Amino acid sequence: MGFFKDFKSFLLKGDIVSLATAVVIGGAFNKIVGSAVADIIMPIVGIITGGTDFTQKFIALDGGEYANLAAAKEAGAAVMTYGNLIQAIINFIIVGLFIFIVLKAYEKSKKKEEEAAPAPAGPTQEELLAEIRDLLKK
Repeated sequence: MGFFKDFKSFLLKGDIVSLATAVVIGGAFNKIVGSAVADIIMPIVGIITGGTDFTQKFIALDGGEYANLAAAKEAGAAVMTYGNLIQAIINFIIVGLFIFIVLKAYEKSKKKEEEAAPAPAGPTQEELLAEIRDLLKK
């Protein structure tokens, strides 16, 4: 029974629950960012680059000439798809930009929250001692 009790206490630690929550939210955030990249930003990048689809860029290692990536793979040629690396780098930069913007907005809202609610100033030690003195005199 000791193993299961230890395992249960491990799973219910605050750190593990926080980590699990972060993973779930991260997965959802990944879908949002993925959609923003695929549906909004990459079409703009495509227009800027003249409609280039980086995922179709490849080098056939057997020296053959192929019309496109699908034809090279169908022929069984070994291909190096350097376009996928370019696409991954672009995605990484865009995701990094999104995370930067979200964190900046979070920090800005946190600063406003801290500024908006200053702690009420209580009496100083001298004021408290003077009040106690006055009460004792009475």
